[in-house]
Amino acid sequence: MSPRSRIGWQPGVLPDGCRHAAALVLIYPIEGRSHLLLTQRRHNLAEHGGQVSLPGGEVDAEESNVQAALRETEEEVGVSRKHVEVVGKLTPLHIPVSRFILHPIVGHAGQRPAVTPSENEVARVIEPSLASLASPSNWSHKRSEGPGAPSEVPFFAVDDLEVWGATAMVLAELLTLLNVTVDPWRADADHFVG
Repeated sequence: MSPRSRIGWQPGVLPDGCRHAAALVLIYPIEGRSHLLLTQRRHNLAEHGGQVSLPGGEVDAEESNVQAALRETEEEVGVSRKHVEVVGKLTPLHIPVSRFILHPIVGHAGQRPAVTPSENEVARVIEPSLASLASPSNWSHKRSEGPGAPSEVPFFAVDDLEVWGATAMVLAELLTLLNVTVDPWRADADHFVG
C-alpha cells in the first residue's frame, strides 16, 4: 500500500535522526466479527489534518513504544490501557514527510471499547471490520499531485473516507499476517479513481 514514485522512502530503511512515534492497532469484536479502531484527525491539526489514522503519537523519552501507544490511545479516544492486551508488534515504518519512525503495536480488547474522542484531536471514530478491509472491492488507487513528482496512491475505502499512507501500509501488513494479499494494483481493478 505504498505510493508509487514515493520520494524519500525506501522499504525497510529507518534513517538516523528521526523522531519515534507509536500507534495502537486495536482489534475487538462487534457482533462476533473482528473490527479495528481508527480515527479521522481534525482538519485543523498541523500534521496529517483530516487524515484517517491509528490512535498514536510521539514516544516520550521515559516510555517504551508500547507505553506510548497505550497512553496516546487513552488521550485520543479514552480507551483505558487496562482493557487492552498487547499481542505483538508490526514492522517499524519510516514516514518521510514528518520524519517519524512509526512503531505499530497490536492490541486486543475482549469487547467493543467505550470511546470518548478528544475534541482537540479527533473529528470522528471509524470502526471497519477486518473482513471489509480484506475485501478487494475496498482497495483502490488514485493519482496525487503532491510535493515533488506526481504519484499513484493506493488506499482502502472505508465508509466515505480513504485510508492511505502509513495507516494503509500498517493495515496491509496486518492483513498479510492474516493470509490476505492486499493488491490495489491488480490488473482487474476497474475502480481506479482518476
